Amino acid sequence: MATNKKKILVTESFSKAGRTLLATRDDIEFVEFPNMISAKDFEALLRQHAPVHGVALGATRFGEPELEASGDMKVVTRIGVGFDAVDIPALSRRKVPLMVAGTANSPSVAECALFMMLSLAKRAVEMHAMVRNGTWAERLGKLPFDLYGKTVLIVGFGRIGTRTAKRCLAMEMNVLVYDPYKPASEINAAGCERVADLDAALPRADFVSIHCPKTAETVGMFNAARFRRMKPTACLINTARGGIVDERALYDALVSGRLAGAGLDVFEFEPPPAGQALFELPNVITAPHVAGVTVEAVDRMSEQTARNLLSALDGAPIRQNVINQDVLG
Repeated sequence: MATNKKKILVTESFSKAGRTLLATRDDIEFVEFPNMISAKDFEALLRQHAPVHGVALGATRFGEPELEASGDMKVVTRIGVGFDAVDIPALSRRKVPLMVAGTANSPSVAECALFMMLSLAKRAVEMHAMVRNGTWAERLGKLPFDLYGKTVLIVGFGRIGTRTAKRCLAMEMNVLVYDPYKPASEINAAGCERVADLDAALPRADFVSIHCPKTAETVGMFNAARFRRMKPTACLINTARGGIVDERALYDALVSGRLAGAGLDVFEFEPPPAGQALFELPNVITAPHVAGVTVEAVDRMSEQTARNLLSALDGAPIRQNVINQDVLG
């Protein structure tokens, strides 16, 4: 029996807020799939439910094979803002917009970046261990330090980088910004100092917080040479994407004393292999790529993703959330 309904595949991490928006539409049918589904199984699922007109992705990869399997894809959305797992040229060739969740998770990621800075500065892991293990007398040998008066270098001044800067300014830090695509006027207006040369700025920073996308330009951006330019008392924070930081070089810098600490929410391989030496270091704090996945952020992202899907299926995609603007009329 023929149907005029549009079919959407949504990941299981899609929240109630997003599902409620989709459920209000009689012309929409949605099917749930596991967030960590294999490429082979996802392609098979698309073929099983074809034609599929929209998809809401978590970490699942999407490209030419998935487009072919879907039969009639009209829009691909990410429940988030990163899109390195999506083959954008493949989507553009078929005039399929890729849409992201805009500013929905940026407060959450900015908070996580600040949390990691504070955790390292205040030696949270070590202090907890002293109380738990009864080594109270050691506390004066491992004094924490303040964010107040310190200098942070923010790499990338987009939705998340700007919010991170605001939080660092509230901590009375000096904020440097490296973003070759942002004018000095915008950065200066935010109370920050624009730096044009990353290598020249690194020796000034007590913290470096990464907030740029993963691209051919940024893969391996933080390598052994750049770690050598940083202060031995400095800490590196990465809540952006794995691969921007050379993890082997980071390990070497941390164990040799060329770098004081690191906070990592993202990794080159996710999940990372068990027994990785980097994770055993006392001056490293980690999280499983959840900086932007708080209770509130999931609701905001899911709701925005639902709006993105419906706008595209209705023929008027929300322009500011479309990554491949070349597909728009």
